Amino acid sequence: MSFAYPQYLLLLLLLPCIVLLFWLWQKARARKVSKMGKEEVVNQLMPEVSVYKPWVLLVLQLLLVAVTVVMIARPRGAAGTQTGTVHGIEVMVALDISNSMNAPVNPDEEGVSRLQRAKLLMERLIDKLQGNKVGLVVFAGNAYMQMPLTGDAQSAKMFLEQINTNLAPTQGTAIGGAINMCAHAFSENPKIRKSIIVITDGENFEDDAQGAARDAKRAGIQVNVLGIGSSEPVTIPTGNPGEVMLDDEGNVAYTKLNEEMAQSIADAGGGEYIDGLATDAVSSVHDTLDKLSKSNLGTYTYTQHSELFPVFAWIALLLLLLIMLLTPRKTPWLSKINFFSNEDGNNE
Repeated sequence: MSFAYPQYLLLLLLLPCIVLLFWLWQKARARKVSKMGKEEVVNQLMPEVSVYKPWVLLVLQLLLVAVTVVMIARPRGAAGTQTGTVHGIEVMVALDISNSMNAPVNPDEEGVSRLQRAKLLMERLIDKLQGNKVGLVVFAGNAYMQMPLTGDAQSAKMFLEQINTNLAPTQGTAIGGAINMCAHAFSENPKIRKSIIVITDGENFEDDAQGAARDAKRAGIQVNVLGIGSSEPVTIPTGNPGEVMLDDEGNVAYTKLNEEMAQSIADAGGGEYIDGLATDAVSSVHDTLDKLSKSNLGTYTYTQHSELFPVFAWIALLLLLLIMLLTPRKTPWLSKINFFSNEDGNNE
């Protein structure tokens, strides 16, 4: 038998402490009884009080504590090793973290930024990409590898909470650079289908994003674009209450979703453009990826344990019932058994 959380077994050190406290309580009780008179006389005044049951109750309580600790440590039976095969595709997500992503998704929802919406969509998408390999690149003026391709799609969720526009020391929007970095992050196996998902507001000021998408398509990589934002101009918060960003001339800077640019990138990459504000945006992206044929991404070996938690749970329940039913008074039928009788004829 093994334990998933063996560190909790240290709680078994409580058992001798409980025994010590019980012994001290018994000693204190004996001193109080001695003040009332001789022990034999006092015991005759309490003929129904059992001598043995407090100790029986203590043993049951110790067993209950021990079994509960073992349950918390999650006992497991013999382990079996199994081998499985993963079939899927490789997906690289390029997430825009330029300052414009701090703007609200539309003028009517100023409490929700484009980046917050993008992270929410990505979290839902990751849940749908189980069984595939997923990687993450963030970009603004430059692209940065956030997470290489991994078969554990859930790992990407750990990075989402930390992603913000401050991660990019160089601001701007270099979609082409992000596509190129994603393209070089895939495996060299030509049999595995590959796809890039660019999550952006479509405002590209740094490079040739359509050219990068065409290069990716020629390499057998599909490029899809998930557009975030509204086509109506909105201001960009600076992070300080009531302050918005200004352009180089000192005027209020406005940003809006460049849907035409986003669509052209998707067309050049042989993929699809999807509106990130649509209620079925995640399902649409998943359906697009699901059309790609699945390949063998490799085999994996895992260890499967049989859980023994229910066995100890039933034991704990039985001990609890016994403790509840046990009374401090003598049991009449035990009084007839000589084994429990002392020299004075007082049973238990």
